[in-house]
Amino acid sequence: MLGGIPLLIVPFILYNLGLAGSFGQAAGSDIWATNIFSLTMMSGGIFSLTVGDLLIVVALLLLFVEILKSTRTSNASIVDHLLSTFVFVAFLVEFLLVTAAAHSVFFTLMVIALVDVLAGFSVSLRSAGRDLNME
Repeated sequence: MLGGIPLLIVPFILYNLGLAGSFGQAAGSDIWATNIFSLTMMSGGIFSLTVGDLLIVVALLLLFVEILKSTRTSNASIVDHLLSTFVFVAFLVEFLLVTAAAHSVFFTLMVIALVDVLAGFSVSLRSAGRDLNME
């Protein structure tokens, strides 16, 4: 049942929940730039992971799962592609109309959703072409 739900709705919801939770923050503070941890590397450089970076990594992992799901050749995959397109449209509308969505993290999530839509259709078309048997 959950296989038909586009997984990239999760970062969309998490971003919006983060915005809702940031209203108690000081004005001008960026919740997505909040440092989760820093690690001093052997080279002497400092690696730091922010909340926004973590959200993008989660979205990329979910994109991988979505691309694996797009290899199915069934009627459910058509619905999944349609829902993924709706998720991308929701990202695009929010990016264009909501001031708080004009952020590099949100833009990157929107591009990931676009890649999901394009890769999903491409992989499905390629897989469907291989399923065709000529006798």
